[in-house]
Amino acid sequence: MNILDKIVADKYKEVELKKRLIPVKQLESSVLFDRKTNSLANALRNSNTGIIAEHKRRSPSKAVINQKVSVQDVAQGYQTAGVSGMSVLTDGKYFGGSLDDLLLARSSVQLPLLRKEFIIDEYQLLEAKAHGADVILLIAAVLDRNQIKSLSEFAKSLSLDVLLEVHNQEELEKSMMPSLDMLGVNNRNLKTFEVSTDISKSLSSQIPDDFVKVSESGISSIEAIKDLKQYGYKGFLIGENFMKTDNPGASAVEFIKNLNL
Repeated sequence: MNILDKIVADKYKEVELKKRLIPVKQLESSVLFDRKTNSLANALRNSNTGIIAEHKRRSPSKAVINQKVSVQDVAQGYQTAGVSGMSVLTDGKYFGGSLDDLLLARSSVQLPLLRKEFIIDEYQLLEAKAHGADVILLIAAVLDRNQIKSLSEFAKSLSLDVLLEVHNQEELEKSMMPSLDMLGVNNRNLKTFEVSTDISKSLSSQIPDDFVKVSESGISSIEAIKDLKQYGYKGFLIGENFMKTDNPGASAVEFIKNLNL
């Protein structure tokens, strides 16, 4: 069983437990449930930089990245830097995140917020909406076409943007459908954890222009972004590059300043 299979198996157990603890009605009565969402896809289309900056404490491949900074400080720093959106890891067991992180980020900034999670159930979309998310992530590697369709359509009914993540051509072919807003290509091989932007480049021509193209993982240089922009990418998810520093917000300010030079 690889790490992804393990994470997903644990996620099914976690979601079943949560459903018993917190009923759907409680989520739907959240003060944030009816707030007007802020489209990340639109923000990326209108942005010069396209940076989606991440809050991520640790990961299975890197162990601890940054346990010291507060979510609010990171969120405000990213907003000051002028990022297009913020990704918030909410998985606890493997990434050290929580829905509270999403809530704290939402209370701090107006940016479009992506709930970065291993989504396998509609219940998690209700959680995302109740905790202030604007966007949800679906991962093609852990969902079949029917699941992608039903989850993305349910997300749209909640006015949430949908970012669908693929790792190869097979996943891309099974996943394309009108209920997606953005197609993200993850440059990290989930089996080996090796990273290369070549996969983003090779899949770019097969992603129709109806979808906003996002490149994810392993983007740590201005050159990489300028290179990927030539392939039609509008969004760039950057996590560890900012989070591994003492002040992620300040790192984002510096990065975006250089990107705009």
